[in-house]
Amino acid sequence: MENALLKKYTPLLPGLGLSVSVAVLAKIVAIFLPDLGGATLAILFGIVLGNTFFKQEVLAVGTKFSESVLLEYSVVLLGFTVTFQTISHLGFNGLGYIIAMMATVIISTILIGKRLGFSDNMSTMMAGGNAVCGSSAIGAIAPSIGAKDDEKGQVITLVNLLGTVMMLTLPFLGTMLYGKDLLANSALLGGTLQSVGQVVAGASLINPETVSYAMLFKITRIIFLVVVVFVFQQRAQKQGTAQVQHLKKVSVPWYVIAFLSVCILNSCVKLPQFFNDGAHQIGTWFETIALAAIGLRLDFKKFMKEGLSFLTYGLLVGIVQTLAALVLIHLFRIG
Repeated sequence: MENALLKKYTPLLPGLGLSVSVAVLAKIVAIFLPDLGGATLAILFGIVLGNTFFKQEVLAVGTKFSESVLLEYSVVLLGFTVTFQTISHLGFNGLGYIIAMMATVIISTILIGKRLGFSDNMSTMMAGGNAVCGSSAIGAIAPSIGAKDDEKGQVITLVNLLGTVMMLTLPFLGTMLYGKDLLANSALLGGTLQSVGQVVAGASLINPETVSYAMLFKITRIIFLVVVVFVFQQRAQKQGTAQVQHLKKVSVPWYVIAFLSVCILNSCVKLPQFFNDGAHQIGTWFETIALAAIGLRLDFKKFMKEGLSFLTYGLLVGIVQTLAALVLIHLFRIG
């Protein structure tokens, strides 16, 4: 048993140790640069170090663990800082904004894909990945429309590249347009960025409170994953464009359910202050380590390897997605 555990967890140590070290460094430097904060510095340090000194393959397993698993746990612990009163700030306008955003992104992405000559499967996966939750949505959509593995891999790469660019630019656009408006900035990031990690990273460039509210918008999108997969499968079957596999059971990710459960508990039961404070501190460290790992795994060379048509597709979708968010935030009077 002991040997099995060592065999399982030893490969994690180099990348996990590096992610923790970068997070600690970021926290220390943040003492002298409080305006930037530990989370922002963690991802910036990670990007610099990951593209210069730490490109070794042995680090990949541990940084992937830090990026995904620790981030999921940080989302769960975020529930201890959120109550029904917090969620009520989103209101029906927030829900309407998310539905309108998802519909706009799906329709426009498919139309742009057709215009540029991409297959219907690739356009559909691109639409779902940008509208819902990046790679997770693409992984759920691909079997339901009969997409090939190479198509899925190409779209995942493109969506992640686009999400990275938007993660690094939208926070600055938001603060330039909305100043310190919490809900508007949160809606911009939580309603557009592709993965949970990108939402957390992008919102961290503004402030911790924006992370909490941006995640509410993001989780609302994730909850609609089952609906989006079902609609895409029905569309593929009607078009008869592929051998569509039977729809697998698509469920909301475990950490979303756990987040909502903790939120309900926190709303219904007055928990001891030390419990909430402890959850916040641990969650903040998990988040900082995860952001360091995201930075370490961000490979700028991938931007140069993709073809011009792929980059054009991503750029156009990103522009439409951003403009749609700005228009809908105004129409739904968010902020």
